[in-house]
Amino acid sequence: MSSERRKQYPFDEFEPKWQKLWDETKAFRTPGPGDADFVASKPKYFVMDMFPYPSGEGLHVGHPEGYTATDIVARYKRMTGSNVLHPMGWDAFGLPAEQYAIKTGQHPRVTTEKNVNSFRAQLKRLGFAYDWDREVNTTDPGYFKWTQWIFLQLYNSYCDEKTGKARPISDLEQLGWDRDRIDARRLAFVSEAPVNWCPQLGTVLANEEVIDGKSEVGGFPVERRPLRQWMLRITAFAQRLIDELEDLDWPESIKLLQRNWIGRSEGAEVKFEIETPDAPSNPSVTVFTTRPDTLFGATYMVLSPEHPLVKSITTAEQQPLVEAYVKQVASKSDLERTELAKDKTGVFTGAYAINPVNETRIPVWIADYVLMSYGTGAIMAVPGHDERDFEFATKFDLPIVQVVQPPEGTDWKGYTDDGIAIHSGFLDGLSTPDAKRTISEWLEEKGLGRKMVNFKLRDWLFSRQRYWGEPFPIVWEDGKHRAVDVSELPVVPPDLDDFKPTGTPEPPLSKATAWVQYSDKATRELNTMPQWAGSCWYYLRYCDPKNTERFISKEAEAYWMGANGKPGGVDLYIGGTEHAVLHLLYARFWHKVLHDLGHLMTPEPFQRLVNQGLIMGEDGQKMSKSRGNVVNPDHVVAEYGADSLRLYEMFMGPLEQVKPWSMKGVEGVYRFLARVWRLVQESNQEGVWSTSPQLQDVAPDSKLNKVLHETIKKVGEDIEKLSFNTAISQMMVLTNAFTQSEVRPASAVMTLLVLLNPFAPHVSEELAERLGAAFPALKPKGLLAHQTWPAYDPAALVASEVEVVLQVNGKLRDRLTVPAEISKEDMEKFARENAKVKEFTQGLTVRKIVVVPGKLVNVVAN
Repeated sequence: MSSERRKQYPFDEFEPKWQKLWDETKAFRTPGPGDADFVASKPKYFVMDMFPYPSGEGLHVGHPEGYTATDIVARYKRMTGSNVLHPMGWDAFGLPAEQYAIKTGQHPRVTTEKNVNSFRAQLKRLGFAYDWDREVNTTDPGYFKWTQWIFLQLYNSYCDEKTGKARPISDLEQLGWDRDRIDARRLAFVSEAPVNWCPQLGTVLANEEVIDGKSEVGGFPVERRPLRQWMLRITAFAQRLIDELEDLDWPESIKLLQRNWIGRSEGAEVKFEIETPDAPSNPSVTVFTTRPDTLFGATYMVLSPEHPLVKSITTAEQQPLVEAYVKQVASKSDLERTELAKDKTGVFTGAYAINPVNETRIPVWIADYVLMSYGTGAIMAVPGHDERDFEFATKFDLPIVQVVQPPEGTDWKGYTDDGIAIHSGFLDGLSTPDAKRTISEWLEEKGLGRKMVNFKLRDWLFSRQRYWGEPFPIVWEDGKHRAVDVSELPVVPPDLDDFKPTGTPEPPLSKATAWVQYSDKATRELNTMPQWAGSCWYYLRYCDPKNTERFISKEAEAYWMGANGKPGGVDLYIGGTEHAVLHLLYARFWHKVLHDLGHLMTPEPFQRLVNQGLIMGEDGQKMSKSRGNVVNPDHVVAEYGADSLRLYEMFMGPLEQVKPWSMKGVEGVYRFLARVWRLVQESNQEGVWSTSPQLQDVAPDSKLNKVLHETIKKVGEDIEKLSFNTAISQMMVLTNAFTQSEVRPASAVMTLLVLLNPFAPHVSEELAERLGAAFPALKPKGLLAHQTWPAYDPAALVASEVEVVLQVNGKLRDRLTVPAEISKEDMEKFARENAKVKEFTQGLTVRKIVVVPGKLVNVVAN
């Protein structure tokens, strides 16, 4: 650190001092139900961050942005009288930790603990007011015991189709249902599913973890293959997940992302019979379409390459081509396959389907743009009125038929909007809505289809072939799965020296032969849960982290989640847009199941959600090691102090916006904090700090008092709105007003320090202590962070005097300070008698005087 910066203010001396004091005294401990000092009548405020994955690289400057925002709100709410729950924890299971352990030869538990300790130390160096007694870690057996317990609630429940709510499996058992029928309805069930398999990583990957056919972690080749997997039936909750978004205080853009991911669409199922000369009987294929009115325009059919009928309907002549194509597609991700701009590929199976409305024979193709995971894995292709179908038909010279008449002057080829049905038999002349209704009724009447709602959302693939994850509380016996008894939780993973992938779909847990053998006849489930599992419910554990009898007590939930008929949920949840869809969707799904089963009183987990904007590198690019533009917060803290980092991240611009990093910007707020320091302290030639002689025990004059109360009002309102940058700007205005004043009222400066405390807690605490030593009557009782937020005086905001601009012919000539209530006539009189006005109107005739009360006077002369 340069000597020049040491002279600004000694942050490196007092920041560690206050961090140590906060830690040792548990300054931000939050009493809750069951604690002796808990006050039930006190209003609660639950504010939290999306907890981090503790990587070996530690924090970068993007992390503290959201953390600082929640910290400011938490500190402010505490000062305004709320009992604030502001916790932190670690999302520590998952593939990155396992891969790092494999690379280094260390057990993932060792590396995870080391990373967690590093992250915690970094957060403490930034002065965040977390209640560390409530810290959670998804890898702690005391935590994942309840993750496993929640899985068992899913396993032992189903969705009632009439109510759309989860119900216990015991309801079906009482109805006399057999085991296979019950298993088919469970919310947690086993399925043979096509998955993204990475041989190198030895695990299944989610679609989002595959980029250009390679794993996001490591860049290894990925292939599609069927595997037996645990699935969660989130699709049964699709409509509720859409409908119950409405009352949440979330950005509309995030709600739209959720709706689009769930992808509700209304249409019809249509049954096509397939001619198969080489097969003993003709199978049928059902397709879902949102445009059943275009059925007369279906000129070919496309199946997903993974469709179970592909093998049986393919003719001997086409078999080599089809097999080669299926193998080629296996390495592509769903995202690649459905990319609109990509070149269309496909192969004819040799089979034909019968269009049910006109009995036309249409060829059956396979193509990668049709996914087995969406709809039925088959589509009727209407190239006249679908862009992808049109491109495909054009490339492979397939028939294109017009069946919708668009508005006059519009090209019908690829036209997808509403119009009038043509070339469509009994539908001709009908508008699109009428044609949809008519054809749907006809299909139902003929037994060829039915009207229905479809969702793009797929069931949640919930198992991974990894070591470092929560084991399933499931055993297998005689080919059947069953849950272990709740008393056996947590199911702890075995200690393995060799936790590397087996190179086959057999998970690493298979190596722990003694652990695998549950009993003489039963073996344990070998898959582990995905990293998503622990993050689906951690907000609930924060409310009651030490409870060994329940995942959250009824009392803790009722208080912190605001149950008992109220909307409920976390009051403010801040995090990055990378979790804008799946994490939120999964957490809402789990919460609703637990609510339906009576384990929770609240219907939604997060009432208010805010997504922080990305912080880019100084080069305007996304921060990454490869670009060399990552900024380490430890370096910024060492050079400028934690308060400067906190303040700059909030001063960069609106919280939700994408913003480029700037070290000059850090230096700017650093100089501002130095000015605040010098309001209270000055140094002699030896660099010894002492109380500034300008500080006096006097009341502020009316002008300074007005700025002070404007600042109290604006900072409080801006924190409520999360407009932190404008709150800081207003504190800069007040600081400048103090700087320009010959006398600094000590009580008013103390008020500024209280306002500054949520933003820059270290320097404000230090200055409050020094100011209190010089003026004992102002000495805070306890920490500044525990003081009451000041109230503004509305009367002080009313100015007794205002500054008025004097113009001659629209040009500024002078400024006047006049009484705020001065009359229009007196303003004209002041203008006529003003020396500058007389000077610039000499020899001219004053034609009129325009008065804008409280702002300006313009003398018009020629």
